[in-house]
Amino acid sequence: MTPTAFFDFLMPRRLARAATAFALGFSVSQSQTAELGTQMYELRERGTLRCGVDTGLEGFARQDEDGNWNGFEVDLCRAYAAAFLGSPDRMQLVPLTTQERLEALGEGEVDILLRNTTWTLTRDAQADFSFAGVYYYDGQGFLVPRDLAITSARELDGARICVLRNTTTALNLVDYAQSHDLTFQLVEVATVRAGITAYRRGQCDALSNDLSGLAGMRMTLEEPDAHLILPEVISKEPLSAVVASRDQKFADAVRWVLHALVAAEEYGVTAANAAELAENSTNAEVGRLLGTGGPLAEGLFLDAQFALRAIEAGGNYGELFERNLGTTSGLNLRRGLNAQWNEGGLMYAPPFR
Repeated sequence: MTPTAFFDFLMPRRLARAATAFALGFSVSQSQTAELGTQMYELRERGTLRCGVDTGLEGFARQDEDGNWNGFEVDLCRAYAAAFLGSPDRMQLVPLTTQERLEALGEGEVDILLRNTTWTLTRDAQADFSFAGVYYYDGQGFLVPRDLAITSARELDGARICVLRNTTTALNLVDYAQSHDLTFQLVEVATVRAGITAYRRGQCDALSNDLSGLAGMRMTLEEPDAHLILPEVISKEPLSAVVASRDQKFADAVRWVLHALVAAEEYGVTAANAAELAENSTNAEVGRLLGTGGPLAEGLFLDAQFALRAIEAGGNYGELFERNLGTTSGLNLRRGLNAQWNEGGLMYAPPFR
């Protein structure tokens, strides 16, 4: 497919003229750029979506021995690339530490941050960032060796606890200790890998992180069953996609791709049947989701089939969850709050109409 044909296919007809100009290398006027949307224009001109991800967290973003990336947040990036650029392969993963992640986003080194980042008031209040949809509802807990015979976080008074530096995780430990009249010795580390190493070497008595993260860390230990995740959940950690706040339309586009994956699970649309349902479904909502009624999101610079491509890239929300995090994966996590709204969870997509 030629560059011109690709962008004509990808974008609403009223924007095809501007798309053809930059696909062919012609200059585009400032007014045309404003019409197309600053960040989406830059993204399509570059032809690659850059996602900031973890440097290595089982189930979310991790490289195998051959250097191939896999994980829930990696699959999300593939869905966004398919929706925005026509192919899940048009993505670049940028590994970032907790210290680097928001600065890298603010400086334009990545387009979307998909890196276990909790949506908080202080972060939302910063001018540089917009939170564009919760993709995982989590909470903070503790991982300890079974041979310590500890069954509750209340028994950790005086313990050394490994925690990622400059995170809400560290702040939550301070709050929890104060609330329950405990004393913690924080052993701050820069990366998940450094935390696991310190814990393995006995430099701390417990690891504290999001429960999903602890499940992944536990799987990397030599004897996972020799370690226990304590029952207490000491915080709310809504993990959200984050984008630069300079382009609200791009933030909305990111949000609606996530909504599409959630809605697809609710309506039984999968990677395997999405194309067939786009042709044959008699469900009006499914038809609108998959674009059979024409584009609904032209104002966000999304064509009619953006959701169809996102779903075909790796599946609906439930498929992404089960493959990377669920009971058939190594992490063996239950859906819990991340179940659909009609199954007792919080996952809920606004109507596609």
